[in-house]
Amino acid sequence: MNKAKQFFEEVRSELRKATWPWDPKEKGFKKYKELTDNTTVVVIAMLLLGGYVSLWDLVLNFFAGLLIR
Repeated sequence: MNKAKQFFEEVRSELRKATWPWDPKEKGFKKYKELTDNTTVVVIAMLLLGGYVSLWDLVLNFFAGLLIR
């Protein structure tokens, strides 16, 4: 039981050191502006990367189909 208590005390200590992606002084939705901005950037980047990979997959499948026929 002492190990579990020590573990949670260490976790609590480490979480106090962490910086969180929001401003604690702000109220409401503005508090999470940095978090939502970063999430938007990640979603857009993933969509662009997915489109890029899909495009090359279609192109390479087309040329592979020409070689096989």
